[in-house]
Amino acid sequence: WIAYAKPEEEMMNKIYLYFVDKDRTIEVTDGWYGSSQPIFSPDGKYLFFESSRDFNPVFSQTEFDQAYFDMSRIFLVTLSKSVDSPFKPKSDEVAVKPEKPKPNESDDKKNDDKKEKKEEPVVVKVDEDGLKDRIVGLPIAASSYRDIVPVGNTVYYLRKGTKDEKNQFLMYDLGEQKETNLGEIDGYEISADTKKMIAGKDKSYYIIDVPKAKIDLKDRLDVSGMEVKLDKRQEWDQIYKECWRQMREFFYAPNMHGVDWEGIRTKYEPLLPYVNHRADLTYIVGEMIGELSAGHTYVGGGDMPRAKRVQTGLLGAQVQRDPQSGYYRITRILRGQNWDKSARSPLTEVGVNANEGDYILAIDGKSTNGMTNIYEALVNTVDKQVRLKLNSRPEEMGSRQTVVVPIGDESGLYYFNWVENNIKKVEAATNGKVGYIHVPDMGTRGLNEFVKHFYPQLRKKAVIIDVRGNGGGFVSQLLIERLRREIATLDFARNTTPTSDPAEMIYGPKVCLIDEFSASDGDIFPYRFKKADLGKLVGKRTWGGVVGIRGTLPLLDGGFLNKPEFSRYDPEGKGWVIEGHGVDPDIIVDNDPAKEFSGVDEQLNRAIQVILDELKTKEKSLPPIPDYPIKK
Repeated sequence: WIAYAKPEEEMMNKIYLYFVDKDRTIEVTDGWYGSSQPIFSPDGKYLFFESSRDFNPVFSQTEFDQAYFDMSRIFLVTLSKSVDSPFKPKSDEVAVKPEKPKPNESDDKKNDDKKEKKEEPVVVKVDEDGLKDRIVGLPIAASSYRDIVPVGNTVYYLRKGTKDEKNQFLMYDLGEQKETNLGEIDGYEISADTKKMIAGKDKSYYIIDVPKAKIDLKDRLDVSGMEVKLDKRQEWDQIYKECWRQMREFFYAPNMHGVDWEGIRTKYEPLLPYVNHRADLTYIVGEMIGELSAGHTYVGGGDMPRAKRVQTGLLGAQVQRDPQSGYYRITRILRGQNWDKSARSPLTEVGVNANEGDYILAIDGKSTNGMTNIYEALVNTVDKQVRLKLNSRPEEMGSRQTVVVPIGDESGLYYFNWVENNIKKVEAATNGKVGYIHVPDMGTRGLNEFVKHFYPQLRKKAVIIDVRGNGGGFVSQLLIERLRREIATLDFARNTTPTSDPAEMIYGPKVCLIDEFSASDGDIFPYRFKKADLGKLVGKRTWGGVVGIRGTLPLLDGGFLNKPEFSRYDPEGKGWVIEGHGVDPDIIVDNDPAKEFSGVDEQLNRAIQVILDELKTKEKSLPPIPDYPIKK
């Protein structure tokens, strides 16, 4: 028998048993609960697996919504009807053991014969009838489990749930019906004879006996002497062919977009002898997979030297050299959110006392008027204290000393200020009626930006959703679900004001801003927006790359290859959508680069104009409370 798990139409993994000799497959689990990681017990009596069958919702703080975490436990199924559950009720009767006969010579001979007998092979007997009803759960906490390994009457596994800071290594003794926490490790492998185990923790490795109690990782495995003689040309040749094979096996379209894929391999193969660096190989593979004319065909990484980089400290400000004095003047200080470490602006922190217009006279005692560039004094100062001498005039008299801690990247501050300025522009142009939300990507960061700006603006009469420059991801459907909500009723309680039901909705017209840098799930968002008839799209046609990726498979040198594995076609089945074209705006507006650099955003201005026109006929207000009921 071979045990395996695969996803079905219900989107839940099912576990199957495949009888090799009879070419026959049977189900072990159904499609109601996701199940995975099947593994036989050493004696062939049980099949262990992980399955998500525990439901304990966690409710959102932002709206009435729920999420499910820690749904999994470890289960076993008795493969044969004749095998008892390890958790069957135990008898409390005491059995009287018969006296053992005294050993004699013939008994010794029998024992010697037993020692000489070879170990019998394990026979796995499966009774299909009632198999799904013989599933038993280990009485352990619902969490997230992996690396299940049964050894004798014991099951080893790793747990990492929401309450666990690190991987917990545990064992469950079926005989004693007891779970034991063995310690914290990153991973493990048990030897074939089940006597030894290699454990990994914090990038170090340890060989220990298979444990029965808490482990003590004290003798680190010395891998400093491990060396390999590497023929890079053979490695590069293998990586090239592996990338070609992976595309052949996983590219979403089996016709390879009509490309002669075998011919493509032979077309680029003659270049391999001229590869002298991993970057050369990456270029050749990139050209090869580019023949498919599909988005998300990315290749990179791998074994190549990386020069040590020294960061330059940044002040979260713009400075200009004063031509008369040679000192540097602060022309702009970027606002930040200093309570958030990732968004702090050094010159705005409490106690720094720096202002726009101030001159930076010296850094750590070195005068700036003699510097070729002020940033030469800020090299290698990220997250380190730096002394600045400031003055409102370019002179020493009246100057003051202050201490700042430079940051290594100002891009987040520029983004924060850009969004804040856009909010102010929309607020001012619409007399506070219209909200503004920019979504930088469709990943965790983008979802967070949406949540931060969507819920505080629920009472606006309309909203502009900006997905220009959106780098893609996977959450567009979550955003669209919130934007397309329709009012069902109004809720009211005494001494309160009426609210819409659902409460978390913007009750009014919407406009979406797009451009040529709205990519991947940033393409899909405006497509969904238009499909749901939520409002007009303003800007430029989007990037047009929606053949999706799931991640990389291993390459010999640790590099990566992303294989476009799934795409999208229209609900009518007439053709593929978005890929290679993008999503067209309803109103085309192209920003003039010079105007945009000076602060004029023509696309945003047009979106404001469109939403104001929409409000003339589509502005909605919650109706007043009707007369209260009177008993008749």
